[in-house]
Amino acid sequence: MSDMTVIGLGAMGTALTEAFLDKGHAVTVWNRSPAKAHALAAKGAVVAASVEDAVRSSPLIVVCLLVYDTVHEALAPAREALSGRTLVNLTNGTPEQARAMSQWAVTHGANYVDGGIMAVPPMIGRQHALILYSGSRQGFDTHSEQLDALGTSKYLGEDAGLAPLYDISLLAGMYGLFGGVLQALALTGSAGIPAGEFMPLLMSWLQAMQGGLPKWAEQIDAGDHTSNVVSNLGMQAEAYVNLIDASKASGISTELMLPMQSLMKRGVAAGKANADLTSLVELLQPPKQVD
Repeated sequence: MSDMTVIGLGAMGTALTEAFLDKGHAVTVWNRSPAKAHALAAKGAVVAASVEDAVRSSPLIVVCLLVYDTVHEALAPAREALSGRTLVNLTNGTPEQARAMSQWAVTHGANYVDGGIMAVPPMIGRQHALILYSGSRQGFDTHSEQLDALGTSKYLGEDAGLAPLYDISLLAGMYGLFGGVLQALALTGSAGIPAGEFMPLLMSWLQAMQGGLPKWAEQIDAGDHTSNVVSNLGMQAEAYVNLIDASKASGISTELMLPMQSLMKRGVAAGKANADLTSLVELLQPPKQVD
């Protein structure tokens, strides 16, 4: 009997398996393309002949595939074997997909835990790899020590949709930041300034701006966007046009910048000109229901 089974041996699944092996765990692996298991077999992993054999070999089943539909397809032949086991799904998806998968797994007698991997494959097994988990508390607690081999574990709650919600929200912040960085480097690059020369100044500026984010959280939680405003939305909306004009003048695409300008204009039109930038979060959310 293995300690865990890993299903899906892409770059991330391989990294997960190697992290378990490095901690001395007995690991069974299965992949639809058997050739991907050869290198792991040489490191001590047991290669299952079928997905059903893979599931039956361990109390903990860790799945990491491309999309949830593939998870369903891969596990369908082994669904009866899931009973009494913990299924940890580390496939990237949406909260709705995670909840549906949880219902499917529970129907077949499994403890279901969904997960979000906040790391790239080379980080797996190290402290800075953050793995978010939600779903069955019993399933997580039973196997938390084994899961800690992958990085820093954070359990969020019984709702299986919480891990993908946090995952996607963190990615939204990351991609928003990356979009701004790309625009900045395109602008300076159009003037012949090397990215390596400008980057230290950009990083310093972004780090300084991050210091104000805890205040953003306080304002949003309180629903108060007008107390102690330093730079109101109206002023920022007026100045933001310079980002657009400067980009156009340099022949730089404005496709990354225009959505924020549109949101700012909508905020001003909604009477938020004297409020803080945080007031825009209300325009992104659905209207509040009035009892």
